Amino acid sequence: MLLASGKQRKVSEYYKKQERLLEGYNEMEAMTESGCFPGKQTEDELKQLAKSERLAVNISNGANLLLFTAKVYASIGSKSLAVIASTLDSLLDLLSGFILWFTSYAMKKPNHYQQYPIGKKRMQPVGIIVFASIMATLGLQILLESGRQLIAKRGPEMNKGAGEMDDYHYGFFGLATAVLAVRYYWWIDPTGAIIIALYTINTWTRTVFKNVWSLIGRTAPPEFLAKLTYLIWNHHKEIKQIDTVRAYSFGNYYFVEVDIVLPGDMVLNRAYNIGEDLQEKLEQLPEVERAFVHIDFEFSHRPKHRSKV
Repeated sequence: MLLASGKQRKVSEYYKKQERLLEGYNEMEAMTESGCFPGKQTEDELKQLAKSERLAVNISNGANLLLFTAKVYASIGSKSLAVIASTLDSLLDLLSGFILWFTSYAMKKPNHYQQYPIGKKRMQPVGIIVFASIMATLGLQILLESGRQLIAKRGPEMNKGAGEMDDYHYGFFGLATAVLAVRYYWWIDPTGAIIIALYTINTWTRTVFKNVWSLIGRTAPPEFLAKLTYLIWNHHKEIKQIDTVRAYSFGNYYFVEVDIVLPGDMVLNRAYNIGEDLQEKLEQLPEVERAFVHIDFEFSHRPKHRSKV
């Protein structure tokens, strides 16, 4: 029964992948016919979207600030490790919002022609990595302190009035463990702090790995490469062969490298126009930051690019 269920799940996932692939082909077909990515937003729509995003960010930051203030009050009143861990998490949420705002602001000033010729879009993943490392380190510190208290079989000197904070209905896990520790067993508080710390470490460690992978040039998924190949092949009737299609992450977006084969007797200006039009078309894709189109007249040679060890 379980084996049959597993097979059905795999078959279902296969067909879902095929549906997504067909949807991608349809998008590329529409892009080939119209010359632009389907559903591309106008400048006014982009401005309205940016305005809505700023409003949402401001509301989120305001809510986080109120939440942080309430947790600071609870931490001072209870001296609970679990509440302190939850307060630290709220503080770091505020700091993460500031870091994302700062990196977004810096990315809007690319300074193309001086120190940063390809822009500053890598600032966001770098900022996230630094911040996530700090988060994981602080979570580890709380984990160690909670473990020390459990080993010593001695809880923190918690204020007995912490039990009254149940009336505030914050609904926080850290506050709940603090209240339970006061009313029942002292070890509930460091145990709750350990759970919060483990959650914090796990969440931000995964965030670090995700952003590191995006910076070290991880390849795009096969479905995306198939979409690119479909778009390239249907770009122009003079394209005889596709030698290479590469897409790799370099931050939040992909860099794309394409080698196409054109007739050897084609005049330079026509070959150049075909390559440039293809580059511009590829860079219209929302996942692509930059595209490099290399033109050749044969495909029997080895790739010219050699990695330096």
